[in-house]
Amino acid sequence: MLQAETIKAFKESFTVKATAPFDFDLTVQIFRSDDKEIRTNAGGKFNQVLHLNNKLALVTLTSAGTVEQPRIRVELKSNQPISEEDKQVTEKAIKFIFNLDFSLCTFYRDIKIDSTMSKIAQQLYGLKNPMTPTVFEALVDSIVEQQISIKVAHTIEERIIKSFGEELVVDGEAFFAYPSPQNIANHSLSEVKDCGLSQRKAEYMW
Repeated sequence: MLQAETIKAFKESFTVKATAPFDFDLTVQIFRSDDKEIRTNAGGKFNQVLHLNNKLALVTLTSAGTVEQPRIRVELKSNQPISEEDKQVTEKAIKFIFNLDFSLCTFYRDIKIDSTMSKIAQQLYGLKNPMTPTVFEALVDSIVEQQISIKVAHTIEERIIKSFGEELVVDGEAFFAYPSPQNIANHSLSEVKDCGLSQRKAEYMW
């Protein structure tokens, strides 16, 4: 690991608008991790490392608006300078992951005639279904999570990230990004299996 004092943290912040209604706190609840070096969702803040062009950046999201006037404050930290293009890539990724441009209005209108669905929707008002950042990540998760408990699957997924993902060190702390297909291909099949996978699952992933 690089020495903390040799790492200069570059920081940028901006806000992103979302199509109302959108409940940020309710939506990010689905993201859970026991390892703060991979992803955290606590105290109204969501943290995760994303690939921005050819660099890594720690993305911190907080709500800066209301359910009816939703805005998300985005803070970026990287050990490389952050360009305007990086900020644009980040905004695009966030909008995709959290479905920020998707309107729920038609859905709410159509379910008004169903009392049960209306009651559930009222309890979950502003919740949007998050998306997996990349197709590869979705594929790996689907392989890992077959026929095992979600808790065990998440433990294995965290091992995969920390074993094969790239490391970002900012402000003296280490964080890991989700590995690319090449990251995993650069390691042996036995190393992939050692994350807790069966032989067949390791082969599919590798």
